[in-house]
Amino acid sequence: MVSFSFKGSNFIKNYGQSLLSLSFNLFGILAGTLLVLNLDVLSLAKWSFMIFPGILSVRGSIGGLLSGRLSTALQLGTIRVSFLKNTRRFYILICTVVILTLESSLVLGAFSSIFTSVFLYTSFNDFIAIQLIITATLGISLLIISPLTYAISVMSFKGGLNPDVITYPIISTVADVLVTLCYVFLLKLYFTTTLFGSYAIWIMCLIFLVSALYITFKVLRESDVVQAVREFSLTLMLVVFIVTITGTFFQEISRIIGFKPEIYLLYPAVIDTVGDVGSIIGSTTTTKLALGSLDALPTSIRSYVVEISSAWAASITLFILYSIISCIVTGITVRTQVMRFVSQLLITNMLAVSLITSLSFLIAVFTYKRGWDPDNFVIPLESALADGITTFALLIALKIL
Repeated sequence: MVSFSFKGSNFIKNYGQSLLSLSFNLFGILAGTLLVLNLDVLSLAKWSFMIFPGILSVRGSIGGLLSGRLSTALQLGTIRVSFLKNTRRFYILICTVVILTLESSLVLGAFSSIFTSVFLYTSFNDFIAIQLIITATLGISLLIISPLTYAISVMSFKGGLNPDVITYPIISTVADVLVTLCYVFLLKLYFTTTLFGSYAIWIMCLIFLVSALYITFKVLRESDVVQAVREFSLTLMLVVFIVTITGTFFQEISRIIGFKPEIYLLYPAVIDTVGDVGSIIGSTTTTKLALGSLDALPTSIRSYVVEISSAWAASITLFILYSIISCIVTGITVRTQVMRFVSQLLITNMLAVSLITSLSFLIAVFTYKRGWDPDNFVIPLESALADGITTFALLIALKIL
C-alpha cells in the first residue's frame, strides 16, 4: 500500500512537471499561426514546404545537444550558473554549437537540394536559394536561441526544478516560433523584394560563415570539440536523412489538405510535444547514467514506467487541448468534424509517443555502453526521429479518418 502511494505521488509530481514544461508548446501554435498567415509566401517556392520541417528538426537537434549537455553539466557541477565568469568547458560548448550549426546548414542544404531535385524537379537557382535560406535561418536563430537555452537551464536549476525536464521542452517551442519567423521573413525578403533582398541574405550568410570558420580554427584542437564534432557528424547524417524524409511526408500532407488551416496551425506544436516527451525520457536517462544511478541495460526501461506514463499522459492532455483550440480558431463547430479531428490527433499521439519514448531510452543506453557521450546523440536523434515519426503518424491518421 505504501509502495503504491509512493509511485502514485511520483506519477503526480512527474505529470505536473511534464505538463508544466510541455504546456509551453501551446506557444507553438504561434509558429503554426505564422504558417497559416503566410501560406502565400510559402507558395512562392515549390520547395518551401518540403524543407521547412528539416530546418525545425536540425535546429531542434542542435538545441537538444546544447540543452542536454548544459543540464547534465549543471548537475555534475562542471558548468557554473554564470554567463560571464563560467568554466572553460562552457565556452568550448558554445563554440562547438557554432561549428555544428555551420556544418548542419551546409549538409541540410545539400540533402534538401538533392531531394527537391528528385521529387520536385528543382533547378540550380533553387539549389542556391535553398542553401542561402537554410544557412541564414540557422545562423540568425543561433544568435538568439543559444543564450535563451542557457538562461532557461540556469533558472530551472536555481529554482529547484529538473533542467532535464524543463529546458528542452521550453526552448524547443520558443525556437520553433523564432525559426518560423526567420524562415518566413527570409523567404519574403528573397522572393518579393528587389535584388537588395538577396544581397542582404548573401551578406548574412557570409558573416556567419567567416565567424564560424574563425571559431573553428581557434578551438578545433580541443579534444571536447573534436569528440563532439565527430560524434555529432554521425548523428547529423542520420538526422538530415530523416528530416528530408519528414519534409516529403509534410509535402504530401500539404497536398492532401491543401490550404486547410487547422493542421498547419497545430503542426509545430504537435511535433514539438512528441519530441519533448522523448527529450524528457532521453535527458533524464543520460543524467542518471552519468551519475551511475541507472544500469545501462535495455531492461532498465521497466524502472521508467512512472516517468514515461506521466509524460505521455501530459502529452495526451495537450493534444486534446490543441484540437479544441484549433477548432475554435478555425471555426470548426460541427460535432462530427470536431470528434474526427480530436481522433486524428489522438491516433497521431498514440503512434508517435509509444515509439519515441522507447527509442529515446534505447539510444541513451546504447551510446553510453559504446563509450560515447549520450548527450551528443540522444536529443539530436530523438528530436529528428520525433518530427519524422509524428509527421508520418499524422499522415496515417489523416488517411485513416
